[in-house]
Amino acid sequence: MTTAKDLFIIAMDPGPEHPVGQGDLSLALAGAELLDLAGTGAVTLDGEHVVPGGTAAPEDRLLGEAAALITRQPPYERIEDWLWRRGEGLAAVYQDALEADGELRQQRSGRLPFGPKRVELVETPGRRRAVGRRQEGEPVLAALASVVGLDGEPSDDALQLDDETATTVVAAVHDAVMELEAVRQRRTIENTAFANIWRGP
Repeated sequence: MTTAKDLFIIAMDPGPEHPVGQGDLSLALAGAELLDLAGTGAVTLDGEHVVPGGTAAPEDRLLGEAAALITRQPPYERIEDWLWRRGEGLAAVYQDALEADGELRQQRSGRLPFGPKRVELVETPGRRRAVGRRQEGEPVLAALASVVGLDGEPSDDALQLDDETATTVVAAVHDAVMELEAVRQRRTIENTAFANIWRGP
């Protein structure tokens, strides 16, 4: 399992006070992948840029896909640009992958056989590992979970990690999530204003 998969699992775990938005989670998953790639030496960070490393492709399929998307020639991609490019629709990709791996299953809501389906976690070693990392307060996973609102609003301390690479990536994820929220709020205001125009005085 990877940090990205662990993050997806704890985001799906029942009982979060604030459900995680797909867009927020997708950005955080892209950040988690970047940290996993940095951990294997597949990438390094040069300031705000993602620089390819020289190691072999990761064994994990989704991490391998992420590694294949790294810009190999200068000028190298900025972390923020990577998050938006890789993060597009990434939560759905992880859901499909975890369903295929038996970590998630579709379950009918209610008693009717044709009722709406919902996705739920299966009790697996992967789930126990992810929950264990969260309960132990593993810093990187805790910081990413905090950024997407799993533990309420992130504090400044939650975003400061001992590792410089992790701090840089988590801060970039936080900024991207804030930018996405600003876009949502702007659209809400615009839609409300548009609705009021049609409603008339």
